[in-house]
Amino acid sequence: MVEQLDQFDRSILDLLQRDCQMKAEAIADRVGLSPSAVQRRLKRLRSDGIITAEIAVISRKATDYPMTFITGMEIERDNYDALARFRSWADKQDNIQQVYYVTGQVDLVAIITARDVEHYDDISAQLMSENPQIKRMNTNVVLRDIKIGLQIPIKP
Repeated sequence: MVEQLDQFDRSILDLLQRDCQMKAEAIADRVGLSPSAVQRRLKRLRSDGIITAEIAVISRKATDYPMTFITGMEIERDNYDALARFRSWADKQDNIQQVYYVTGQVDLVAIITARDVEHYDDISAQLMSENPQIKRMNTNVVLRDIKIGLQIPIKP
């Protein structure tokens, strides 16, 4: 997939990651293409699955879910379907924002948002009861955001 990206594609993606509402005309001015060429490239990048979503990032403080919890989970080693079942379950849970399958002392790391500690406790109780393949959880409470970002470095 990376081989498909030329310098123009990379520049467009870099700009779009920083402001997904940037108009094709403004992108064209910055990368040195015509607006129609930028629009064609954006259409291709979306249809090829390189651009997977265009979202607004909202401050959690402005919502009913200001707290973030980072949860490490261990899954049963003998249960090879556990990961697929958990993935399917987690996809339906809005409070679970991200999940990573990792190496180390835990198998999964989840970023979970909640109203407060009691709400997180309810979420974790549901997680454990509906996912018996999760045998242990270890949770860290985020005290303060230092940096939040989803931009992937793209070198033109």
